Amino acid sequence: MPLTQGSGSEYTHYTGPLVTRSNTVIFPISLTNGGFQIEAVVGATGQTNWEQPTDYSGTTPFCALALTPGNRLYFFGNGGTVFYCDSPDTTTTPTFTRAAFYGLNLYLTNSKTLNSQFHINTPITSDRYGNIFFGFGTLGTTNMLGTQGGLARIDFDGTGSWISASNIVASNNVFQTAFNCTPALSLDQKTVYIALEERSGALILAALDSRTLAPLASVFLKDPETKAAALISDSTASPTIGPDGDVYFGIWSEDNDERGWLLHFDSSLSVAKIPGLFGWDVTDSIVNASLVPSYGGNSTYLLATKYNNYGTGNYSMAILDPQQGALDSQSGVTVMAAVLTIPSPAPLEWCVNSAAVDPFTKSIIANNEDGNLYRWDLTSNQLTEIVALTTSRAGQAYTPTVVGVDGTVYAINHGQLFAIGK
Repeated sequence: MPLTQGSGSEYTHYTGPLVTRSNTVIFPISLTNGGFQIEAVVGATGQTNWEQPTDYSGTTPFCALALTPGNRLYFFGNGGTVFYCDSPDTTTTPTFTRAAFYGLNLYLTNSKTLNSQFHINTPITSDRYGNIFFGFGTLGTTNMLGTQGGLARIDFDGTGSWISASNIVASNNVFQTAFNCTPALSLDQKTVYIALEERSGALILAALDSRTLAPLASVFLKDPETKAAALISDSTASPTIGPDGDVYFGIWSEDNDERGWLLHFDSSLSVAKIPGLFGWDVTDSIVNASLVPSYGGNSTYLLATKYNNYGTGNYSMAILDPQQGALDSQSGVTVMAAVLTIPSPAPLEWCVNSAAVDPFTKSIIANNEDGNLYRWDLTSNQLTEIVALTTSRAGQAYTPTVVGVDGTVYAINHGQLFAIGK
């Protein structure tokens, strides 16, 4: 059933919903006046528990949410601030508190100025301890903090800290975190990874100490044909951390039929490994190798990804082996071998940022531009279930698909959030 409809463009890269352990579904609504409202509904019925407007009015066309392991809910506020509450499952509107990475007192005494100077430009990531991380940018040439953007951390107790993008790599050419790039944490939670943008549009992937935000490593990103990488403004690529600590990040490239590349590094960012053949508009999902019965390789995990070729018009989803290379005849580059591929049923793209992996049925659940949601069975390599969401066949939102605690699947298509029963 459709839960809500936003007013954003159908090309907008919407943020996905959150589902609490108590099966409360929380999501942002884009309002007709350009603002956002947060809504919480009962997952089983769709009944509204509460609604809460936010004063966020940044340039990012989404208002992201984050849920910590302790069930604290965060969402964007104005001036680079966030709001949070500790009772998102309540049936009445909870009490929300504002926090600022540069200090709440500074915000409260200078709110009008700071609202005009700062905005959050990435989704929010929580570590296992309830501390959050996000990137921020500026809306003018001068500001109270003397920076043009960077990475922020807010501790569970509200204490904030930040580092400017230029200080992460000691270069004034680097001015902000990459738009729409979600910070990623290492498995031990000690390292945070984020992409940084140069004024030229070139990209750097950086690793920082998640506790102090001290820089640890960085790498200037290039595609396998040695050209400088770029991240276009509507990309949804964010780092993916593998179970072995390897780091995957998608970049844009006009060459290679505009497929981009999935770059692949070790945890220290010092060793470049086999790249993937598509990258710029997807964040790869981790698939345990046991979920693909036909796989006979040595890797313990595989990657689920969008695998479009805009030059040939062939649109597929793929399961890739990050450890096994195969020569791509079109580019001449050795890339991750495709273990399984499934073509789009129509000459349209798979409409996903990150696909949902269902370990119980050994399947992938993915959105398509044809208005349908599909179940891709990894045992038979067939599309075994089709759910019609909308009748529109052009320009759907490139969004994550989420499976709730009761098995309900949540997918966004044509600006609507749908709940599909298990």
